[in-house]
Amino acid sequence: MATESNFVQPAIPKLDAHYDHWCMLMENFLRSKEYWNLIEQGIPIAEAGVELTEGQKKVIEDAKLKDLKVKNYLFQAIDRSVLETILNKDTAKSIWDSLKQKYQGTARVQRAQRQALRKEFEMLNMKVGESVNEYFARTLTIANKMRVHGEKMEDVVVIEKILRSMTPKFDYVVCSIEESNDLDTLSIDVLQSSLLVHEQRMNGHLVEEQALKVTYEDQSRGRGRGRGGFRGRGRGRSRQSFDKSTIECYDCHKLGHFQYECPNKETETKAQYAEASGEILLMAHADGKEASKEELWFLDSGCSNHMCGKKELFSRLDESFSTSVKLGDNSSMAVTGKGNIRMFVNGIVQLITEVFYVPGLQNNLLSVGQLQEKGLAILIQHGKCKIYHPDRGLIMEIAMSSNRMFILPAQKLLKEEICLSSLTEDQARLWHLRYGHLSFNGLKTLQQKRLVNGLPQFQAPLKVCDDCLVGKQRRNPFPKESTWRASQILQLVHADICGPINPTSNSKKRYLITFIDDFSRKTWVYFLVEKSEAFITFKNYKSCVEKETGSYIRCLRTDRGGEFTSHEFTNFCKENGIRRQLTAAYTPQQNGVAERKNQTIMNMVRSMLSGRKNSKNFLA
Repeated sequence: MATESNFVQPAIPKLDAHYDHWCMLMENFLRSKEYWNLIEQGIPIAEAGVELTEGQKKVIEDAKLKDLKVKNYLFQAIDRSVLETILNKDTAKSIWDSLKQKYQGTARVQRAQRQALRKEFEMLNMKVGESVNEYFARTLTIANKMRVHGEKMEDVVVIEKILRSMTPKFDYVVCSIEESNDLDTLSIDVLQSSLLVHEQRMNGHLVEEQALKVTYEDQSRGRGRGRGGFRGRGRGRSRQSFDKSTIECYDCHKLGHFQYECPNKETETKAQYAEASGEILLMAHADGKEASKEELWFLDSGCSNHMCGKKELFSRLDESFSTSVKLGDNSSMAVTGKGNIRMFVNGIVQLITEVFYVPGLQNNLLSVGQLQEKGLAILIQHGKCKIYHPDRGLIMEIAMSSNRMFILPAQKLLKEEICLSSLTEDQARLWHLRYGHLSFNGLKTLQQKRLVNGLPQFQAPLKVCDDCLVGKQRRNPFPKESTWRASQILQLVHADICGPINPTSNSKKRYLITFIDDFSRKTWVYFLVEKSEAFITFKNYKSCVEKETGSYIRCLRTDRGGEFTSHEFTNFCKENGIRRQLTAAYTPQQNGVAERKNQTIMNMVRSMLSGRKNSKNFLA
């Protein structure tokens, strides 16, 4: 016969930051062990003056033994910090009630929590782009929290909330569900499955967006062409041949062909797409009414290289370079050169390097991949494409056109203009030197606002000016607080000498030395006639403070003054096992505790002497 020991014992739930979740798991665990009645009712207590039978005594003893087991389960479920707060509890019921009050609070606290959850539930709305499963998870999480805190949350309330807070694209689905179902009897699971079916159906109807180009054609056309020869929605052409003698063309109304095959129709605008090194490049036809093709550059993520079909746009062209690009119809176009193109973009001269010259190419193409290889970062969001240079920041910002393309309008430079306005790094650096090493961003501001006559267009050099690195560098500020603080008395002692103080005091004292304990910040002040007395004073201070506290000085922090770095002072510290921390030269900030204490003491002294109308001789 199988016993309980033959089965795998369930793990005891561990209490973490989510008490409500742990409470549910622990209750289920104790119910499985048949111990939950001890949490609800506790151990039976015999009434005073009533004699118990042997059977009743046995029941109480069994209950006490089970209560010990429940307490053991609870002790294993909580960590040590919580355990310390319930050690004085005698029974499992008292432990459970204590945890419940600690984490769920009193009735007043739970009422406030319910109020906050009600507000969160009322403000709940489905986000744009959020899936049905994600929205149901958010809604049910809040609803379950409200139930745990005592809120009577019926399913119909949750269902009504979900239906009225869906995004507009589910409006017709919501209306259909409300009219065809009784919401009082409808379950949440059935509602979720119904909405999931509609969500999958809507996603299935979405047209697959072409990543690069959509050719705009007559609205009556039912056939489009995309990358790789895939057909669009609408009337398609069957792979099998069939009789077209009864087919009427909607354009010329003659029989024997479809509208897209009509010979009378103008030659359709074809999308240009080229393939270089096995990578397909797809590009759109641009309407000539927008701007001259020579002034438009299309940003293309499928293009493997920058391409241009206008030879006059090149500022430098290597015609010895040759290769070919392959079109989508397996035909090829020759690449007869490679070079650089300069153009004006938003008043700034931009240089595009390694551009293929493809005679006959109708549109200028910018390769996203090639831009990234040059170290540029491209960010596309909110209908804009932003191109960032690693050193100069944002250099281009392109708005998305109505046909979902990113078209860069650029003013071409004639060769004469190139000779006058294209600046080398030497010219840019020359203006940088003329203005006393003014930053290149400052020079660009002067040029863009036309504040300087004769300041031409330029590009900032990639190399940083070495003289600026030497002349403009500055020391970083010191931290306002120490990164380490002593944890024991005399673990670290700060010391410093203040003086000479003028005039000399009546007792001929000209200096004061302070010793500050880093842990307690207790300060000892001694007056000196000369700095050379620092060593004797430190020995006296050491003997006094170590006898008073029973601890030993472990570390002494001072500046590099001669009174602290003498041979006798150094040897004394070595003999007594005192580590030294010496600040860097001309860096009093490293001994800021002692420096600030000296300033505080002198401010107090001057104020007290002034308040009593005494001369400075009464300092010590």
